[in-house]
Amino acid sequence: MANSSAAPIMLELVDEDGTTIGTAEKLSAHEPPGRLHRAFSVFLFDATGRLLLQRRALEKYHSPGVWSNTCCGHPYPGEPPFAAAARRVGEELGIAPFLMREAGTVRYNHPDPLSGLVEQEFNHLFVGLLDQEPRPAPEEISEIAFVTPEELEKRHASDTFSTWFMTVLDAARPAVREITDGLGGW
Repeated sequence: MANSSAAPIMLELVDEDGTTIGTAEKLSAHEPPGRLHRAFSVFLFDATGRLLLQRRALEKYHSPGVWSNTCCGHPYPGEPPFAAAARRVGEELGIAPFLMREAGTVRYNHPDPLSGLVEQEFNHLFVGLLDQEPRPAPEEISEIAFVTPEELEKRHASDTFSTWFMTVLDAARPAVREITDGLGGW
C-alpha cells in the first residue's frame, strides 16, 4: 500500500550541457512544456544478441502499457547515472547487469500524446549483457520479450512503443554493436 505521506521523488534539472542547475519533483518536471532533466536508458542483451524489451505496467503514471527499452528512469539528485541505472535494473528486473558500460548521451523533447506529459531529457545511455533470468517487478513491468532486430522491426510496426524508444536506441547503436560483437545484426 502506498504511503501518502512519502516524500516526493526529486529529479536533477540540467542545462543543455548536462550540468545540474537544480531539482524538481518528478511529475512536475514532466508536465507541459517539460523541464530538462537527467535520465538514463539501459539496453541489455542475452548471449545470442537479442535485446530485452519491457512493456511498462498499466499502473505507471507515464506511458503505461507501452513497450520500451530494457530499463529507463531518473537518477536521484547527486546519484551517478551509472549507479542509478544499475539500481533500477535490479529494482525492475531483479537482476544485475553484466558488463554494463556507458554508451553516450542524447538530449530530446518528446511529448507523450497518451498521457499528456513531456519527456524533456538529457539521457545517459548504457548497454550491457545479462546472464540471469529476469524477474520483472509487476508494479513496474507487465511483460518482457527478447527480440532480434527483425523481430523488433515487426513489433515496432504493430505495437505501441514509448515516445523516446527509437531516439535512445538509435543513439546507443554504436555501443550496442560493440557489446553484441556482431551477434544479432544490430
